Amino acid sequence: MALNPFFLQGSQSEQYLIQDLINEQLRIYGIEVYYLPRKIFTTDNIIREIQSSKFDDTFLIEAYLTNYEGYAPGSDIMTKFGLSLKNEISITISRERYEEFVAPFLEGISSGVREGRITGFDFADLITRPKEGDLIYFPLGERLFEIKRVESEKPFYQLGKNYVYELNYASAQVARKAADDYSLRTPDKPRFVAGSVGPTNKTASMSPDVNDPGYRAITFDQLVEAYSLQINALIEGGVDLILIETIFDTLNAKAALFATQEVQEALGSKIPVMVSGTITDASGRTLSGQTVEAFLISLQHAELLSIGLNCALGADQLLSYIRRLAQNADCYISAHPNAGLPNAFGQYDQDAEAMGALIKKYLDESLVNIIGGCCGSTPEHIKVIAELVKDYTPRALKSPAL
Repeated sequence: MALNPFFLQGSQSEQYLIQDLINEQLRIYGIEVYYLPRKIFTTDNIIREIQSSKFDDTFLIEAYLTNYEGYAPGSDIMTKFGLSLKNEISITISRERYEEFVAPFLEGISSGVREGRITGFDFADLITRPKEGDLIYFPLGERLFEIKRVESEKPFYQLGKNYVYELNYASAQVARKAADDYSLRTPDKPRFVAGSVGPTNKTASMSPDVNDPGYRAITFDQLVEAYSLQINALIEGGVDLILIETIFDTLNAKAALFATQEVQEALGSKIPVMVSGTITDASGRTLSGQTVEAFLISLQHAELLSIGLNCALGADQLLSYIRRLAQNADCYISAHPNAGLPNAFGQYDQDAEAMGALIKKYLDESLVNIIGGCCGSTPEHIKVIAELVKDYTPRALKSPAL
């Protein structure tokens, strides 16, 4: 969830000024389009398929056209109705303008539904942004488009574009191609692509302000929204599994797990999920205060492929905590320690052989199923570890002791 550096320093009034300038740019350089929210009347409760909906409200709003590509092949049924199929069109609208013109009407409808004054359709989640399935009509050219994907970037006040979806999608495709190429060369050793999902720079369960312990810099819903965009891109880019890693706040991890579940249901996907936490110091706890056992209990409901630890500590410091996880977990165990601890300049001095000697203890005790390196580890470190594991059998699954 990237932030424009300006907004880490600018005052609220300065942020409002930037937003006003963005709105003015949309008025000058944008085009007027009609937004048509879809009213959903009936939904199949089993397969969650919309069976009946209609569009009977329109809202004029400014939009900036960022991409307009060629048309898809025609369809007899579509052309009979005078419609054209379009490959892709990308537009940008102002959230503030949307909330000013559209949200009040939708909020009124939603309130009526909640209070029982209005019945017959569902307006859930339509308040804060346009939704997939709604329509955009361009008077210029008389063209109608269905919204397929909505990027809702945080924070809203941001100059330029936050390429969350594009970067993750492209990265997943690059990794997918590399993994497939090497799998073809050695079919007996298939390669898999893990979509890495980090912890963000916010914490949902603690206040960053010691003078206001009740304050939170981010909400659970905001985390879900940000994670959903990334996870959607990774899955559509072709990853084999999702790795939610470097978890210092379990509530953040729960948001990532919930987003993964929601995205997979929407895409009709079912890929495994790995989780990896971070023990921040010698206390043996995460930053939000959980012990290894509490961390495991908080997340084991999620039907994980594996749970493990990474970052913060070297292989020698991490060993005892991996033991405790392995004793209690009924899923696979992963470990990705750092190459020792950083020196005064933030560099890692532990070489590949020294790290390999420490990793060997994990293997001798059959503690892990997945092993690798985190900060400070290089291709040479990973090569040494890969050579080591050839002579060992992975940890066997056992029933949980908790």
